[in-house]
Amino acid sequence: MGSPLSDRARKGTLYLIPVTLGGNDALSSLSPAVLEITRGLETFIAEEPKSARRFLKAVAHPRPIQELRIHTLNEHSDADAVASALAPLLSGEDCGLMSEAGCPAVADPGGELVRRAHEAGVRVVPLVGPSSIMLALMASGMNGQRFTFHGYLPADRGGRERALKELDARSQRETQIFIETPYRASAMLQSVLDSCRDDTSLCVAADLTLPRELVATRAIAEWKKMPPDLDRRLVVFLLWRDRAAARGLTAR
Repeated sequence: MGSPLSDRARKGTLYLIPVTLGGNDALSSLSPAVLEITRGLETFIAEEPKSARRFLKAVAHPRPIQELRIHTLNEHSDADAVASALAPLLSGEDCGLMSEAGCPAVADPGGELVRRAHEAGVRVVPLVGPSSIMLALMASGMNGQRFTFHGYLPADRGGRERALKELDARSQRETQIFIETPYRASAMLQSVLDSCRDDTSLCVAADLTLPRELVATRAIAEWKKMPPDLDRRLVVFLLWRDRAAARGLTAR
């Protein structure tokens, strides 16, 4: 019996295709290599087929969009759906995994398919593209050597504020990163201001790569004086408790 590595020659390749972060021009946002690979594929796995077709049209896929095969894989998908998405790869067909925004399998349900692909000996190739998490960290001025990404915090106010107090306590050791849905971004900001210490630094990174982009790092005390309007905006939040930096920000 062959090993998974020796079997890879008989199986397809799973390409992890990055997409734009919010409707900006895909042709200008993605590299020629990503565009070339995407245009060469005919089978895709996506959270929402409608938005996947819109993206494929935007990158000028040469085949008629209605002829492309798109498997649905989202947070509601069961093991059978994952197996169905994996099947073309096992039969030797190359496939592309796409997220709704940014990089697949990062804060994204595609991670289960990637895990199953490795288990089955399928080659997995990540392609370079925008990640709101990494862009926010790069621009924050916070600790990029040690950081933790927490995804979404609890939706209820009590659970959210308990989680934020814990992250605030941990932020002296490493940068704490989390995200929120656009319709809860304003409520999340208020919870951060209510729950975290005044000299903790907060970076708000909203609508990255878009015309309305906002990236600003200030002490919590400063944000309380003039909080930004985050209503229905795509936001990454970062906390870091560097005492010297926080004192400097508060003194502004």
